[in-house]
Amino acid sequence: MSLVRLTDPGDLEAPIVVAALDGWVDAGNASTAAAERLSEGATVVATFDADKIFDYRARRPTLEIVDGRPAELTWPELALKRKRLGTHDLLILSGPEPDYRWRELADDVVELATRLGVVEWISLGAIPAAVPHTRPVPIIGTASRPGLLLGDVQAGPVGTLRVPSAAISVLDIAITAAGIGAVGYFAQVPHYVTGAYPAAAIALLGAVARHLSTEIPVGSLLDEATQLRTRLDTAAVMDEQTRTYVHRLEAMVDESRLPSGDELISDIERYLRDRGSGSGSNSGSGLPN
Repeated sequence: MSLVRLTDPGDLEAPIVVAALDGWVDAGNASTAAAERLSEGATVVATFDADKIFDYRARRPTLEIVDGRPAELTWPELALKRKRLGTHDLLILSGPEPDYRWRELADDVVELATRLGVVEWISLGAIPAAVPHTRPVPIIGTASRPGLLLGDVQAGPVGTLRVPSAAISVLDIAITAAGIGAVGYFAQVPHYVTGAYPAAAIALLGAVARHLSTEIPVGSLLDEATQLRTRLDTAAVMDEQTRTYVHRLEAMVDESRLPSGDELISDIERYLRDRGSGSGSNSGSGLPN
């Protein structure tokens, strides 16, 4: 049985999917925050069988207790939403990264995309990297074939890079195998920042906007990014070692070079260790001491 529950999506004209899932390829909650902003006002057209794809012990539903009475449960949900943006019909796939049935999910997503006439797939993600918070957020691109990436986004890194896969990549490869053009935009988040990093969400929205040749309002993300930048600047000013570290990262970025595969792997391993120890879910200003 299919994992997909499809409602009437209405008439779609050359729809484009924008996909973002939480998990380790969502550093700073950047991709899911961008997808959430993008899907404001959107209509749900499909959901996926949560009982089959989520481990509720890892992703427990939220219980709301009102005046001592259990009142409501909110369950994790992976959904596909429809929105008209400029001249484009968008289908935004977003939610928690599934725990189970990745291959089956990929097959069902391909079948759904074919049924809905999807013409392009855009994956969003964010990875930890040795970049400073004082520079614009770098975006690394992936593409199923040359010429799909738009704007000044560079494909990279050069060479072969082997990392633990995320579900979003499984979907990306399945969509590519089905003959649908696929691109990915991945923001590089300073590895010393814990918690949300709204500047990266803004950068991803900018990449999508340029790709679609349209405008996407960022709403409250701009104020959130400004406030976090102020806190990070203050932390750097107060500690000389931290200030020196940030300056070293600035020099690397100013050389205009992409990180090597080894550097990316090192940053990713550090990030995964931090997530495993529970240190990456709190303040948002974890500059090194």
